[in-house]
Formats: sequence, C-alpha cells, structure tokens
Amino acid sequence: MNLSLAPSRPAFSADALTLDNAAETDRIVAGLREQLRGMRKRGLVLGLSGGIDSSVSVALAARAVGAKNVFCLFMPESDSDPDSLRLGRLAAETFGVEAIVEDIGPTLHAMGCYQRRDTFIRELVPEYGPGWASKIVIANSLAGEGYNISSLVVQDPEGRQTKLRMSAAVYLGIVAATNMKQRTRKQIEYYHADRLNFAVLGTPNRLEYDQGFFVKNGDGAADVKPIAHLYKSQVYALAAHLGIPEEICRRAPTTDTYSLEQTQEEFYFSLPYDRMDICLFGLNNGLSAVEVGAAAELTAVEVERVWADIAAKRRATQYLHLGPQLVRPVEEIAS
Repeated sequence: MNLSLAPSRPAFSADALTLDNAAETDRIVAGLREQLRGMRKRGLVLGLSGGIDSSVSVALAARAVGAKNVFCLFMPESDSDPDSLRLGRLAAETFGVEAIVEDIGPTLHAMGCYQRRDTFIRELVPEYGPGWASKIVIANSLAGEGYNISSLVVQDPEGRQTKLRMSAAVYLGIVAATNMKQRTRKQIEYYHADRLNFAVLGTPNRLEYDQGFFVKNGDGAADVKPIAHLYKSQVYALAAHLGIPEEICRRAPTTDTYSLEQTQEEFYFSLPYDRMDICLFGLNNGLSAVEVGAAAELTAVEVERVWADIAAKRRATQYLHLGPQLVRPVEEIAS
C-alpha cells in the first residue's frame, strides 16, 4: 500500500528575515514622503552617530526628500568616542547632506550631568573622580537567574577595573543623570527642525523599539521613525543596498553613552543583535523554541530564557511608548 507523507515544513533559519531591499527602500521612501505631506514639513532633521541605524536613516531621508532637504547634527559630549564623529561625517559626506557639530558637553556640564552621575558613583567608590571611567552592565539572561541585575564597572586611572553591585537608588541616579545626554540632543534637533520647518527623524530599529531601548523624550522622541519595523539584521542588509560605507557597516553596535567602551548586549540585550533578531522573529511568528534554537545556535531552554527576558522588557518599558495620559478624552482633538 502506498502512503504519501505530508510535505515537511522547511527548517527555520535567519533567511526568513531576508527582505527585497529595493522594494523595501521604495516603501520607506514613499511612506516618508506621505508622512511629511501630512505634517506639512519640507525636510528632515536627524542626529548622526556614525552607527548603522542613523547612517541608513540618512540615506533613506536623502532619497525621500533630496539631500538639500536633510539636515544632520553631530552632537558629541565629554564621554563620546571620537570615532562617532568621524564616521558620522563619513555618512554625511557619502550622501551629500548638510551637517554641523553641536557639542553638547558644555551644556551637560552646566546642567550638572557629569557631577550628578559621579556623586552617585562615589556612594560606591568614594575616590571616583578625574581619570576614572565607568559603565553599567547587565547580567546575561541566559544564566537562568530569572531576573536581570545591573552592575557598575569602574576603571581607575591605572586601568584596573572593578565590578560592583548597585542599590536601586544608585542605579536610578546614574541612569537619570546619563539620560540628560539623549534629552539634550533631542532638544537641539527640535530647535533646528523648528527653524527649518523640518520634521525630526528617529532612528530606532525594531529590536530597540520593541524592547524599549531608548530614553523617553530623548532619543525616543521623533516625528517619524522609518526603520522601527526592521530587525537589526535587516537594517544591515539595507545598508549594503544603500551604499553605506563599509567601515560603518563593520562597526560593532555601541551605546556610546558611558565613558568606558560598552556594547549594546552587555548593557541591555541578552545576545548579539543577529541572534536576538532570530529569537524575536521566532517569538513574533509563533515558532517553537526548538526551531528557533537550531537557527540561533541555542538550546530550547536558552531560547525560552531569552523570550522571558523579551517579555519582561516589554512590560517594564511599555510606558515609554505612551503619550501623555488624559483623565478624560478631549473629543475635539484627534489623538
């Protein structure tokens, strides 16, 4: 007796995230043009960090409204990596857009950003001062502890590093002071947007947008966010299609926020972006932990831990996506 077997489903792999880059570029460009018409704005302002997301965004902006209608800002401060400014300039030159430097370091000093941060650090390290550097790191969710613990890493003037547990008050104080950086940059962006009658373009990718990897009313504030639906690996693929300089494409994703070099995964994410993308895509599309694990080179248990971390971050950062909450709606004003 002949028995025909049902065809098996192809094995899941990172190829599932592959885009038609030309078609996706056209969709984003058309969407930006329509959004700007609705806002009655004639161009776009954005901050260029020398990273992949802002570089892809400036390329898309130039295609949407023309290079002459894109205005970019480099906004270094005392803790910035010099490569950020150099690579930002490379992106601006590549796409022929106008760009200027707005050094926000003096503003942050005047507001007490660094002093406030250092005061909290000195609760743990009394000698912390000139010549020292620091960053915040998070425990890897794959360890299976069930919760994330943030630690402070300090480096003394001789280069010796120490990792310290923080109280909630110290952690919140350091983060609150550091968030002044993103909010100051956004204030500068909106100044230039107002004077030019342009819209402000935000640059989060899907992983950052989904997981709340942004500062409310800081880098989370924008009029348009054209790549928020794209997984980070898709942004890299689009970069190759758009002609982003190879040096920018090779640069590891970094926060460029703390005085010590810091990768995004040691600060916030469980894994490097390419494996995080696979896990997030699998979760979003109802795939099994076994399928996702095979594609991401993780065990099913590790995938479940990453998914638990994704869900926890979604809950913790939900408020970042909210606008101001009203006690009662104002019917005459559309939300």
